[in-house]
Amino acid sequence: MSHRPNIALYEPDIPQNTAAIIRTCACLGAKLEIIEPCGFHMNDKRFKRVVMDYMDLDKIKIHQSADKFFKAKKNRRVILMTTKASISYLKFKFERNDTILFGRESAGVPESIHQSIVDRLKIPMNENARSLNIASSVAIVLAESLRQNKLL
Repeated sequence: MSHRPNIALYEPDIPQNTAAIIRTCACLGAKLEIIEPCGFHMNDKRFKRVVMDYMDLDKIKIHQSADKFFKAKKNRRVILMTTKASISYLKFKFERNDTILFGRESAGVPESIHQSIVDRLKIPMNENARSLNIASSVAIVLAESLRQNKLL
């Protein structure tokens, strides 16, 4: 079995987005990691409506805190997707075991985490656009990582 990228969500706060990302990961074969605390409960009806039958707890790892997440990732590459980056994800060489981290919809990641990650990438957008929906961003970047590694 070939190694596939992981998607990590830092303290997600919109249940429908997280549910859509679970579906994307399930359909494309990526493992999802969630860094708590979440801004909702997994039994939230908005979450359940979108996640449908794609909720496979064997493919979702919950980290109780950012410290525990980064401890688990010691010696593994974590890539941060952020609108504050200067490098496009299209100019980056993804590897099979990468963990691609996305910040909270409302606030991104704290500056300390932002600065601690070497590889920070962005999705190029029109000049006046603020940001894409996180579920769309995950799909775009995950597909590119899978394509580069010939996993699609």
